[in-house]
Amino acid sequence: LDVARPLLDQLFQTVGQTGCAVMLSDARGIVMEARATDGDRAMFDAAGLTPGGNWSELAEGTNGIGTCLVEGRAVTVHRDEHLANRNIGISCMDAPIFDAFGQLVGALDVSSCRDDHSAAIANLVQKLVQDAARRIERGVFYRHFNGRRIIDANEPGGDAALLAVDQDDLLVGATRAARMKFGLTDEALKGTQSAAALLGHGANDSFEDAERATLRRALAAAGGNASQAARTLGIGRATFYRRMERVGLER
Repeated sequence: LDVARPLLDQLFQTVGQTGCAVMLSDARGIVMEARATDGDRAMFDAAGLTPGGNWSELAEGTNGIGTCLVEGRAVTVHRDEHLANRNIGISCMDAPIFDAFGQLVGALDVSSCRDDHSAAIANLVQKLVQDAARRIERGVFYRHFNGRRIIDANEPGGDAALLAVDQDDLLVGATRAARMKFGLTDEALKGTQSAAALLGHGANDSFEDAERATLRRALAAAGGNASQAARTLGIGRATFYRRMERVGLER
């Protein structure tokens, strides 16, 4: 919720004046957060689109939140596509939200009770909902793996395919999109596989390669000052120079 609330506010600023409400449910379909204008709030409260409302498929049949959670994908349920007659005046645009371990934890919903909310408008809003959901996922992933290096493995226009690696370039985390893209399991994220090998960039093949990379990183961090780089690595300057010469680095 800490990560999601600012993004809910941003999404509501975009769609709120069109008569839409923004909601976030948990994995059971219970609404946890809701945003609506003062003029529209009573209408959404009457429909049950309010904190505490239960929008699971078991409770309401086909609906944006419940169906999104059952199918684990973005859905739009437009007006009379709802199962229950009491909901046929509502248009719902939803996207699932997955946590840092790829588990489904909720649904992001934008709903409208207005008669003029067309299917074309629903399609446009759906894109905004999906983008906001992925931004929430990214924020949750970065928060959970704070202090780890995060690799963005997205193709242009792709989902939130992120990898987390430890100081040795070994995989310790992946978003659901990354898990699906690379076929990663929980077992593969226990520090047994390198990110370089996964991404096809080539891992360090020898101690010499690894040592060269370590020396270059230390020099870069020290702004080219060999004495400072040596201190960072806990070795003497003479030793640092010898190791540079051994791996083919110029002073």
